[in-house]
Amino acid sequence: MQILRQLDVHPKVREEADIFVRTFSGAVVTIISTIIMGILFLSEVNYYLTPSLNEELFVDTSRGSKLRINLDITIPAISCDLLSIDAMDTTGEQHLQIEHNVFKRRLDLSGKPVEDPKRTDITNTKARSKSTEKPVESTTEKTCGDCYGAATDKLKCCNTCEDVREAYRLKSWKPPDLENIKQCQNDKSLEKMKTAFTQGCQIYGYMEVNRVAGSFHIAPGDSFSVKHVHVHDIQPYTSAKFNMTHNIRHLSFGLNIPGKTNPMDGTTVVAMDGGTIFYYYIKIVPTTYVRADGSTLLTNQFSVTRHTRLVTPMDGESGMPGVFFSYELSPLMVKYTEKAKSFGHFATNTCAIIGGVFTVAGLIDSLLYHLVRAIRKKIELGKYN
Repeated sequence: MQILRQLDVHPKVREEADIFVRTFSGAVVTIISTIIMGILFLSEVNYYLTPSLNEELFVDTSRGSKLRINLDITIPAISCDLLSIDAMDTTGEQHLQIEHNVFKRRLDLSGKPVEDPKRTDITNTKARSKSTEKPVESTTEKTCGDCYGAATDKLKCCNTCEDVREAYRLKSWKPPDLENIKQCQNDKSLEKMKTAFTQGCQIYGYMEVNRVAGSFHIAPGDSFSVKHVHVHDIQPYTSAKFNMTHNIRHLSFGLNIPGKTNPMDGTTVVAMDGGTIFYYYIKIVPTTYVRADGSTLLTNQFSVTRHTRLVTPMDGESGMPGVFFSYELSPLMVKYTEKAKSFGHFATNTCAIIGGVFTVAGLIDSLLYHLVRAIRKKIELGKYN
């Protein structure tokens, strides 16, 4: 036991010898060092509880999955009745039989809702072609409505307001004044025209589309296809009437994961002129997030480039004002893997914090004690100047 005592590197001082000296500076150093140790210890605990992320980059070989598009976009100066949202992929075909959940909500010009949101079908595209004209076999003179000079062999009777407008389209004539058309007197078209530019619209929800390059857009007018060409009918208005100022409250692809940012959230773009076309070219990077418990989350990150163009008279009204989003997927995938930190590393750092701060505090306390003692001794000898 006597030999073992010689190995003690921490010799003890007996209290009964009455040689303990406690000082004010020592108390201050002790309090400060304790606070520092507490802060560093809590920081180390937080670091230990936060999993580390390993990042990998490799070629994306996944197949057959769907791409989820989350959107929340506000058009403050155009009514919901005039706006339509359409989506299509690189084949030029619209996304039919896809899962979607898109809603429109009417807003006043100050941005406040004026009614409950209504679900909209983005696949309800009207196919207007020669083979889809409205048959008139069952019509008679008694029930045949006037087309106001626009009747043709294929559309002889106009019994509804839409029939009259369609007849004028077929003739390529300027749309008639709906207030003077008998079929439009009790039609909702007049009400839609009154609120066309006195309300705004919020379009929000999500779409699940095929995982290929494609596009979607929000544009005014009824959308339909003629010989596989996507067209928007904005009559009786001109392109310059539409103010496509918009606020992208949220746009993302896939699930939200820790550390993921959506660069377009909160973006407000003001159209300085009517009939402006906004293009957003989006590059999507597939991302996999593997949690520490082994679960896997599939999502996407993206970058975006914006371009603006104005529909001019030189376009012959062929340009269509709207907000267009074109996206394509990168062939590379980013993988983030959560890994729990080692407890041994945490214990080592904790001991280093406590021992290091305690040692440094002891050195500072000893330095202050001997410095003050030397000054007092000089003062007692009258040598301190």
